[in-house]
Amino acid sequence: MTWSILARDPQTGAFGVAITTKAFAVGVLCPHIVPGRGVLATQATTNPLYGPDGSHLLAQGVPAAEVVRRLTIADPGASRRQLHVLDAAGRIAQHTGDETVPWAGAVSAPWVSVAGNMLAGPQVVAATLECYLASSHLPFAERLITALDAGEAAGGDKRGRQSAALRVQEDQPYPVVDLRVDDHDWPLVELRRLYRVALTSHIPLYRHRARTDAPAGTLDRAVMDRVVAAALSTQSEPLPESATQV
Repeated sequence: MTWSILARDPQTGAFGVAITTKAFAVGVLCPHIVPGRGVLATQATTNPLYGPDGSHLLAQGVPAAEVVRRLTIADPGASRRQLHVLDAAGRIAQHTGDETVPWAGAVSAPWVSVAGNMLAGPQVVAATLECYLASSHLPFAERLITALDAGEAAGGDKRGRQSAALRVQEDQPYPVVDLRVDDHDWPLVELRRLYRVALTSHIPLYRHRARTDAPAGTLDRAVMDRVVAAALSTQSEPLPESATQV
């Protein structure tokens, strides 16, 4: 019912996940990041325990393939699940159960994994991956959104659209981007709009203001304004073509 992309930003080392589906509030249970350790997405007939249990394993340094093995071998419903994991060493593991609703499958490249189910066809994950690899000039969070836009243009979830989520986390215990669209006719368009709004508020500042290794952070307003201006200057234009259909 869903497709998602997991990746690591080569510039900052941040892990990120973007996900969208024709179901309500996909961001509640599906995307999970362990700072500095890895990222995973649990989907299809979602097992809500894959997120916290898989995160615990990643935090212990368990490799991606072993995370997937341990979660699925203990789950009687694994044949209906989809799960993919990217760990701190760049290892990727993907599971698509035999009873997952077609089209279902996954693709990957170094430091990026795309998986989906109940899609219009394999072109959805292929287009998502191809776009991500071709968009290295974009800021990491926007690169993830743009990749999903490409998957949507290739057919997306064959049932339609409803929700989306985006999370990016560096080495701190809080995310630098954590956005959700729970119910919308064009969730990816709305997700991009929220991301642009966020750029003028907390996202560009947290790296300077709230690091746990420097609690006072940067308090100089002129510095903060320059950070926000720099973030805004990196945005790509225009909005995706689907934005005109809202």
